[in-house]
Amino acid sequence: MNYSAALVYLESLGTFGIQLGLKRIEALLAELGNPERRFRSIHVTGTNGKGSTTAMLASILHAAGIRSGMYISPHLVDYPERMTLNGQEISRDDFAAMIGKTRLAAEAIQAKGMESPTEFEVLTAAAFLWFAEKQVEMAVVEVGLGGLLDSTNVINPVASIITNVTLEHTDRCGGTVAEIAMHKAGIIKPGAPVVTGATGDALVVIEAAAAQQQVPCNVLDRDFFVSEFKISEAGQSFVFSTQQTEAQTYRMGLVGRHQADNAALAVRACQLLAENEPRLTAAAIQSGVAQARWPGRFEIFPGAPTVILDGAHNPDGVRTLRQTLDAVYPGRAIGFVFGVLADKAHDEMARLLFRLSDRVVVVEPNSPRAASACEIADEISSCVATVSVAEDIASGLLQAKLWAGPQGVVCVAGSLYMIGDVRQLLLQR
Repeated sequence: MNYSAALVYLESLGTFGIQLGLKRIEALLAELGNPERRFRSIHVTGTNGKGSTTAMLASILHAAGIRSGMYISPHLVDYPERMTLNGQEISRDDFAAMIGKTRLAAEAIQAKGMESPTEFEVLTAAAFLWFAEKQVEMAVVEVGLGGLLDSTNVINPVASIITNVTLEHTDRCGGTVAEIAMHKAGIIKPGAPVVTGATGDALVVIEAAAAQQQVPCNVLDRDFFVSEFKISEAGQSFVFSTQQTEAQTYRMGLVGRHQADNAALAVRACQLLAENEPRLTAAAIQSGVAQARWPGRFEIFPGAPTVILDGAHNPDGVRTLRQTLDAVYPGRAIGFVFGVLADKAHDEMARLLFRLSDRVVVVEPNSPRAASACEIADEISSCVATVSVAEDIASGLLQAKLWAGPQGVVCVAGSLYMIGDVRQLLLQR
């Protein structure tokens, strides 16, 4: 199987959609010889910040000299972004080979009466197979959706991280924060300490799950702390401390007050793992946090004007984005390129993200689930100074740049589908 054939096969699996449950992935991995058992893993879930936290953990492992893998979803531009080894994406040839082997396993379980695995299940199995074949020592695995019934929940991690919990995927994980927290707490396993930034009802559920599995639960702002936060366009710094350890200053390239909290989760998890992994020194942890990068999350493209790409696509995400914009670029004119999926809380997102002085160009993300640009423009016309509709992302970006002017800022947000397209456009230029 070559890369093009692999993409065609994956596209054919898209017809099965999202189907939560572990029977298919368990059968698929068993057919492949259970590669997920041949490396240690760290499991990461949460409503916001799980991708950034995953990236920082993988960067720390790499800085420590640990042969490390990372599995994330979704990708911004190409599928190989989802699987990395020591910070390097899987090659297209290796990706095609792993998908080819996984396809044979999928056909084998179907011949035994099992229904077809989904696209995400095939990708997950292929990633685990690649990690095993490349003799990864430890992989950081990001949950796709929820946790309890997510395809990644076949691993037995050495640590479980739950960044935070707010309302999302209510059609699949429940209509309350507590019900959603129950799904995310499903990644908690015996022998794996829990690190979380959750609060309120979600924290109650997570602590109960940790107690049931008889593992410690480390909570941000209770067991470990972030202080002395400083931010600029060039990066930021913060002080991390616990009640037992000496305070240390960390510098990082990821921008935003929320990224300091995400970094703290990664730092605390690695401190706990260091008890059995001597390569996770304080210096390695500091170096890994400083070197971590996460494309499409307050990613800055310098220029005239500066362009910011941020994958915020829910109310909490855009609230954090606005706070970061105000902190880094106070008083600067901002032109937004905004596109959103129809199933998102776009009215609330608009109220949180935009100011009356802002100018917004609405576009439709490249997705069959995209909300109508005209309808979104009508919806937000009362809360911004100027709003218009662009026929495509490239023209929308150009219009926002003209609005912002050389000294201004352009911010692209609302959908990860759109972020990937804009990022590819900017890199090509």
